Amino acid sequence: MALALASASEKKEIVIIGGGIIGCTSAYFLTRHPAYDPSKHNITLLEASKIAGGASGKAGGLLALWAYPTNIVPLSYRLHAELAKEHGGEHRWGYRRIHCGQLSAKGRLNHSSTAKDKDGKPVKGDSVSLNKRDEKALGKVVAAGIPKDLNWFASESVRSYSEMGDPDTTAQVHPYHFTTAMAELATEKGVGVILGSVSGIDTANGEGVRSVTYEDKETKEIHTIPATDVIISAGPWTQRVYPPAPISGMRAHSVTITPSKPISAYAIFTEISLPPNFGQKDTFLKSKRPHGKTVTPEIYARPNNEAYACGEGDHLVPLPKTTEDVETDMARCQDIIDYVSSISDELRDGEVTARQACYLPNVAAASGGPLIGQTGVKGLLLAAGHTCWGIQNGPGTGKLISELVFDGRAKSASIGSLDPRKVL
Repeated sequence: MALALASASEKKEIVIIGGGIIGCTSAYFLTRHPAYDPSKHNITLLEASKIAGGASGKAGGLLALWAYPTNIVPLSYRLHAELAKEHGGEHRWGYRRIHCGQLSAKGRLNHSSTAKDKDGKPVKGDSVSLNKRDEKALGKVVAAGIPKDLNWFASESVRSYSEMGDPDTTAQVHPYHFTTAMAELATEKGVGVILGSVSGIDTANGEGVRSVTYEDKETKEIHTIPATDVIISAGPWTQRVYPPAPISGMRAHSVTITPSKPISAYAIFTEISLPPNFGQKDTFLKSKRPHGKTVTPEIYARPNNEAYACGEGDHLVPLPKTTEDVETDMARCQDIIDYVSSISDELRDGEVTARQACYLPNVAAASGGPLIGQTGVKGLLLAAGHTCWGIQNGPGTGKLISELVFDGRAKSASIGSLDPRKVL
């Protein structure tokens, strides 16, 4: 108790490395900790490219009480709801409760809609969606166990549906809007944001952190700032900043689509059986591509008539220097578009608004991830390796980091199993 009080009363130079969801929520909760005093505690957020430039801006944004790890999920899920209530998250970053399920379906060969208007011009998306609502189609949907309001999948494609989560256990946010909002709310309380790439952390030969050195993004000048506490939250780039960290990156592609008509609030994990010779000529490869027999894209309906869809990860391209250097494989994005179009006319006939890629952080250790806590060097903390659940577990991690800095220990959750010292 005395140690915690002494720690909170000391003058602190806190440096957060990484402007993704973990860095931004850490900044937010540090400024909301009861011990935070802007006259004594200076907080700097260092980001190499831009806030939410990586996975934190391009992820799906699914929140779930059934996520992992179980020791921080309930805390973080609750904090999401509290943050949304306090800061108008429903409108500011698209927070809402949703249904989530597993959909088994048979893909169709993709053909554009043949419907035309009175002038002979193509009309998007009205041919099959009408068929969905006829008696025969409705019977197929009911037999497959599809909820009545999940009406944006082709009736001839669906095979079965099983619920994974309901609005009591599942929600969503728009990752980019949520992460940038956390950064904005932190800066309002005194956090300084610097765009620059970290080149070194002075730990006085392991005795304790002293400073952080970085290269300014615009001027390319080298600067060194004092530090008493350093939080490394650089996602898949964490090992570049702190080589002992067993964290690697996996590339993931995704697309966003404006459906041809509004779709209901569901997050869907699909299992799609593709027909033989599936694939179409597209503007990127101009040839048919080979596909697996079964593919598993995820599809998240978002507010404001947007759908997010992502595919499987790959390790084909090494982690680049920054998020701005991430290489997007347009053929992989087209695969995702083709897959979801094969089972939904609303998505097939919609407008693709983004094709993108990012890297997800993975912990290369038997314990899995994330890693949250002390590193063994005084004042040096690690908060990284959140895999695909970074958005879900961001608030909980940020809260715990604020406690580790100001109280000297995690108080809101038991995180011994996530201790970085077990794998460093």
